[in-house]
Amino acid sequence: MASVESQGMDALKDLVAGNAAEAAAPVEPKIDAQGRSYGTGRRKDAIARVWVKPGNGKVTVNGRDQQEYFARPVLRLIINQPFKAAGREDAYDVICTVTGGGLSGQAGAVRHGISRALIAYEPELRGALKKGGFLTRDSRVVERKKYGRAKARRSFQFSKR
Repeated sequence: MASVESQGMDALKDLVAGNAAEAAAPVEPKIDAQGRSYGTGRRKDAIARVWVKPGNGKVTVNGRDQQEYFARPVLRLIINQPFKAAGREDAYDVICTVTGGGLSGQAGAVRHGISRALIAYEPELRGALKKGGFLTRDSRVVERKKYGRAKARRSFQFSKR
């Protein structure tokens, strides 16, 4: 009886090992005819459409250079974080269009889009970018204003008389 059970367990192990091999198949890069990869990034109300292609590190946002569009150095630092984490500084050119939100939200959306586009171009970078937290969409959005309130939660000033 034990030999039948062990034979069944061995067959089950072989079946599981076969499925694991199929699941671990290498992910193919998604590159279009122009040699670019695409990623959509979102943060707050901002949405960024990002294309990444091999180049010398030029970042273009809404047709303008990143220094011109994101004047604050902190915002440019945010945008370059995925490249630093992946060890690919000045290896890719980025072209993106951003709509909605303010500059901080737009910079976060571009960072998210760059991370997703890099994974589409080089799937083996997923581990480094996921460890850095660049693939997680920051889902915090502004809370809506309620009626009977001055803002989302703030009450009107109370006066006894």
